Amino acid sequence: MPVQNPELQPIIIRKKIVHSGHHGGAWKVAYADFVTAMMALFIVLWLMSSSSVKVRQAIAGYFRDAAGQGSQTGSGQAGLGDGVNIGRDDMSHLKDKLESTIRKMPELAGLKDQVQMTVTGEGLRVELLESDVGTFFQSGNASPSLQGTEMLKLLAAQLGKLPNRLLIEGHTDSRPFTGRSGYSNWELSADRANMARRLMQENGVQPGQVAQVRGFADQKLREPADPENAANRRISIIVQYRPG
Repeated sequence: MPVQNPELQPIIIRKKIVHSGHHGGAWKVAYADFVTAMMALFIVLWLMSSSSVKVRQAIAGYFRDAAGQGSQTGSGQAGLGDGVNIGRDDMSHLKDKLESTIRKMPELAGLKDQVQMTVTGEGLRVELLESDVGTFFQSGNASPSLQGTEMLKLLAAQLGKLPNRLLIEGHTDSRPFTGRSGYSNWELSADRANMARRLMQENGVQPGQVAQVRGFADQKLREPADPENAANRRISIIVQYRPG
């Protein structure tokens, strides 16, 4: 058997691999994801605090419907936007939206001068003013007319999308009610307000959204210099500011 020359045997070199860290670079990926998420959060908060109500509604709509159905408004539907809180800075926008909606309804557009909206310290006051012939309610009657029914349905469909509470008031002029014994302008104003409440709750206003129904008879005249003016006969719907 031949003897191998020790000088010709292969030389084996073993290398020791030293890791630079216990977890390698995985922490960098997690940190980058965290920074990205925080940046997105701050951008959303900045937009919600500084943008117009339309942009805020679009952002709210996205988070309620990430598939994109709510990208145009807060609810994904035309109108005011479901669940969008109308605060003090947004009441004028609500007023403009309601007035625009009424103008677009052919059967109600002619009544726009009898629907007066005012932003007050209490909220947005929407008043349906009567005419001499009785537009929304017939004289001495607590049942709404066809036009009154359609107007209340329209308002109910729009205001029912909001979380804001509603107050509904009935007012009369100073002419004594002579329809039946024991029934006065107090009962008439309260009955009209309650009828408006019932009709609106049947057509979009949420259960519990109406905070109060009030009848004032002729104690809060719109035209005090002319107490028998038809405009004193009215239904008022107040969209209250949300607390906070």
